[in-house]
Amino acid sequence: MPLTEVKVGNAKGRAATYKLADGGALYLLVRPDGARYWRMDYRWHGKRRTLALGVYPVVTLSEARAGRQLAKKQLASGIDPNAQRRRDKIASMAASANTFRLVAEEWMAKLEREGRAVRTLSKIRWLLDLAYPLIGEQQFRPSPRQCC
Repeated sequence: MPLTEVKVGNAKGRAATYKLADGGALYLLVRPDGARYWRMDYRWHGKRRTLALGVYPVVTLSEARAGRQLAKKQLASGIDPNAQRRRDKIASMAASANTFRLVAEEWMAKLEREGRAVRTLSKIRWLLDLAYPLIGEQQFRPSPRQCC
């Protein structure tokens, strides 16, 4: 029988960790300290894998079910949900590391290491300080010729 918000909210810690099944491989893992975690078991290339969907109450029952549906769609498409999550995390970290501000700061550090004149560095810093409020947080995307 599927879980309800009331059953999930009333789940308390016991002497040992236990699971409350919702169906479709989704379950709530309840630890002895009372912490509740959404998990989903699946098989990938014949091996059992577990996908973490979040912590209750931050992730509600309906959100956990939506996560299960997304994972099932990925599995049907031949994509490992855990691997996809790792790829998405790496891509978002890489994207946030390529803002105009960060690239310009790296360039400034390179100019300083090269021993450019103090006057030159101060002029460039002044120009960058004017540009940062307008384009400082824009993502830097190299052209295809610059890539690879």
